[in-house]
Amino acid sequence: MAVDTEREDLIGMLASQRDLFRITLRGIEDDQARQRTTVSELTLGGLLNHVVNVERHWYTIIVERDETATFDVSRMDSEYRLGPDQTVVDLLATWDEVALETEKLIRDLDSLDTSIPLPTAPWSPERQWWTVRFAVLHILREISHHSGHADIIREALDGANTTYQRAS
Repeated sequence: MAVDTEREDLIGMLASQRDLFRITLRGIEDDQARQRTTVSELTLGGLLNHVVNVERHWYTIIVERDETATFDVSRMDSEYRLGPDQTVVDLLATWDEVALETEKLIRDLDSLDTSIPLPTAPWSPERQWWTVRFAVLHILREISHHSGHADIIREALDGANTTYQRAS
């Protein structure tokens, strides 16, 4: 069987961005992960919780292809926080599981050109359709986008940044 380089490239880039995000959490305790370091409400733990849920959410959208789905806005209240019963270690383990599911899905789908319905949302009341490829690229964008936020928060917390930590 021939290797589908596009799929492997997408999987490789997702893995790379996940790794860069994870670097921002090296050596971080749960209380530090809950700490705000800027005027923003964002924290390392909240961002981690969000990217794990984003990847899981898009996996579900791709698999279920539910033409009646609506986005549950109420989940956003807790998604950007590391809850009192959550730990960085547990969320990272969950992300590992979600990542494996995502990678298997990307490899096993018949076509990345398959159209999938998106849930309607207050900011998008008309149903939109994306290709699986576009949804995977959206996951990649979300992780990359929030990885930058996490790097700033980490540097404000203790001076560590991804570039220097990659070298260690």
